Amino acid sequence: MNWKKEIENLKAYQPGKTIDDVKKIYGLESIVKLSSNENPFGFSSRVKEYLSSADFSYSIYPDGYAKTLRSSLSDHLNVSEKQIILGNGSDEVIQIIARGLLQRGTNTVMPSPTFPQYKHNAVIEGAGVKEVAVDENGRHNLDKMLDSIDENTTVVWLCSPNNPSGEYIKENELTEFLDKVPSHVLTVLDEAYFEYVTASDYYDSVSLVKKYPRLLVTRTFSKAYGLAGLRVGYGIANEDIISKLEPLREPFNNNIVAQGAAAAALTDQEFIEKCRIENRKGMEMYYELCREKGLEFFPSQANFIVIDFGIDGDEVFQYLLSKGYIVRSGKALGYPTGVRITIGTSQQNEGLIEAIRSFLNTKN
Repeated sequence: MNWKKEIENLKAYQPGKTIDDVKKIYGLESIVKLSSNENPFGFSSRVKEYLSSADFSYSIYPDGYAKTLRSSLSDHLNVSEKQIILGNGSDEVIQIIARGLLQRGTNTVMPSPTFPQYKHNAVIEGAGVKEVAVDENGRHNLDKMLDSIDENTTVVWLCSPNNPSGEYIKENELTEFLDKVPSHVLTVLDEAYFEYVTASDYYDSVSLVKKYPRLLVTRTFSKAYGLAGLRVGYGIANEDIISKLEPLREPFNNNIVAQGAAAAALTDQEFIEKCRIENRKGMEMYYELCREKGLEFFPSQANFIVIDFGIDGDEVFQYLLSKGYIVRSGKALGYPTGVRITIGTSQQNEGLIEAIRSFLNTKN
């Protein structure tokens, strides 16, 4: 068969071992998964109430326009429904953008390391990829990213807070960047971890969408809202951009359960605030450990932290796995001597920190 040459060297997403797999391999009764940046507190009780009371008609297609969810987002964000595109996770929104703007002869600019789906989708579409290394603090090098834009660039990707560093772009830096991006380029601002941010100089991206007509913001219900299993993401941009992207969206890409659950989740911002507070408390626990043990780390505005152990990240990963804690080795994330840890509950954090101390003791 005549496959696209662009996919010859692509690899399918490789999920980590399941909790049941780890239990069997290491003979453990309980496992704590802190590797995928999911919400350890689950989801709002209002979602649970909705799921228990809703009468789902599984035999018919869901609302292809997702009217209830779209209207709820419109009210929550104070934007027109026509400024919103919904995706099967924000991953699909990224895929739609790539499908609409990237092809052979074009190129796209992105930080590195960052969320891998920007590059993955660009490669599938045959576009050139320009990766600009983040600085030593894990921050976007915006000046170099601007310098990398040429007449064939169609999309620039920003991720704030960035995955995997957790660093964010300050408001003045972002607006200066957007002021200089050429008019033929769409800037995509990925805010998957927006709800966890506590920095005082973080920007209001929805206001920026209203100011900058070539800016698209992506967000998700998979992180702070705790609905990763239902796969709901969305993008916000001006009506003209959304009207170009909507025909590329699958007709029924948000299932009937997900639509209502996401709408219910939006009504409970107190839950999101509690998660933000608890996440920050947990983050401080890891900061304290790193300062005590002299470990380098990236200050994070997300719900994860990258810690540099100064040795092969796979070794740290395997040790913690044997103790019942699934984290993410930094080798696949651009930080080969580190691991990325999702902030858990207080009890989970305490247990993992104790396991890290035990590991460090084996190196003394």
